[in-house]
Amino acid sequence: MSLKIAGSGERRVVSQADGALPPEKTSADQSRAPRSIPRPKRLPNAGSITAKLTFLFSLSAFVIFGAAALFFNWVVERNLHNEDNQFLADKIHVLRRILQERPDDLDFLRAEAEWEVAARQFVPYYVRVLDDQMRTVIETPEMGGRVPSSAFPPAVGATETPEEAAEWRGEAGRLYLLMSAWSKLGQGVEGGRLIQVAMDESHEETLMAGYFQNMGVVLFFVVLLSAGASVAIARRGMRPLEEITKAAQRITADQLHERIDPARWPKELTPLAVAFDEMLTRLEDSFARLSGFSADLAHELRTPINSLMGEAEVALSRVRTPEEYRQVLESSLEEYGKLSRMVDSLLFLARAESTEIRIERSTLDAAKELQAVRDFYDAVAEEQGVAVRCEGEAFLNADPALFRRAVSNLLSNALQYTPSGGTILLSVRPSEDGSVEVHVRDSGAGIAPEHLPRIFDRFYRADPARSRHPQGTGLGLAIVKSIMDLHRGTVRLYSRPGEGTTAVLRFPS
Repeated sequence: MSLKIAGSGERRVVSQADGALPPEKTSADQSRAPRSIPRPKRLPNAGSITAKLTFLFSLSAFVIFGAAALFFNWVVERNLHNEDNQFLADKIHVLRRILQERPDDLDFLRAEAEWEVAARQFVPYYVRVLDDQMRTVIETPEMGGRVPSSAFPPAVGATETPEEAAEWRGEAGRLYLLMSAWSKLGQGVEGGRLIQVAMDESHEETLMAGYFQNMGVVLFFVVLLSAGASVAIARRGMRPLEEITKAAQRITADQLHERIDPARWPKELTPLAVAFDEMLTRLEDSFARLSGFSADLAHELRTPINSLMGEAEVALSRVRTPEEYRQVLESSLEEYGKLSRMVDSLLFLARAESTEIRIERSTLDAAKELQAVRDFYDAVAEEQGVAVRCEGEAFLNADPALFRRAVSNLLSNALQYTPSGGTILLSVRPSEDGSVEVHVRDSGAGIAPEHLPRIFDRFYRADPARSRHPQGTGLGLAIVKSIMDLHRGTVRLYSRPGEGTTAVLRFPS
């Protein structure tokens, strides 16, 4: 929108199309220094997931099977030890019965001590009976050279039952279990006998050592087989990821419409597939918007440039008078202004998207700010025969320059589409949740419903608007949306053809 004011033989052009402000600098224009873009750091290779899974599976198999082997080994050793203790205690019990029932029958006692012992081949045991003077009464052959009497633990009493044998390692490294106990003699016989019983554990020790060694060999092969199985399982489990990778590799800039289809994958990979498809949707939408934006930008730039080139060619086609050259320069100046405003608006939008604009919030009297914007447009509104009114009171927290720019853009847009005799209402009111809403309502032609979803897109305008207001660039509403995004607020547009349009700016508390 251009307001031409005649005076002193010159023309001044006051332009308010697509985002011009009352004479005040915005905080967006304070810094234009280019930012250095950091290069992405190259991360070290994290290794193969298959290798990690194989290692973890193998380690878990080693730990579990190793713990089970140690537990079973301990159980077997404990059971064998308890059985040996019970065997020795049982032999002491038998010898006590013989001493009590036949204290003078040494042949019977010797048969128990020598002949039965000699009958055992793999797990031999030895018996020795001493009197109360520690003199040997009977003794298993070779016991004296293998297990001396001094090696035995203290004997339990004649009425006590021995429970735990003592371990003793003799010559040549052979292991023995030793148990000793006193025994009474028959009725009427004074004195007692000391019974010493020993069992050779070397065979069981060798057996357990072989068992432990075999368990080690089994553990090695179990871990080896577990590693092989883990590789196969991990590769099979990673196959969906490879398929997702191949599917992603098939997607190019020309095929952004393709999707991975989350329904095909296991539930563990479904969130990844969903997130990837959502990313593709956003990329497709952004790519489509970028393509449309590039086409619109080329169209918008081509029009004023062609106009400037045409006017220049016509002016140079023959010799002109100074007044004719002046008219060409004045016409070109308007096109230059349009190009300058377009570039400024694009720079503002670019900085807003890259978070270069710093918001300097302060508490504003919204009614006074609306009145200041109205006063600035008073001459334009009077020229067009449009009445602009302000109403309401409220305080809000916003950047003053950006607030005035947003309202200015909406009012400029409303003036463009409100016919002579129409009205525009600027109002402000607080909401129950603490936010503040600013309304810009006009009685213009309104906007068709099919245009509302894209009305805030850059360069988007309905076709009639392009022909009626060629001085606009289609960036004013896009700037309003960027300003509200910077304030973490919202902008909504309500319109019906023939009933006017209402724009609502909502500033959070």
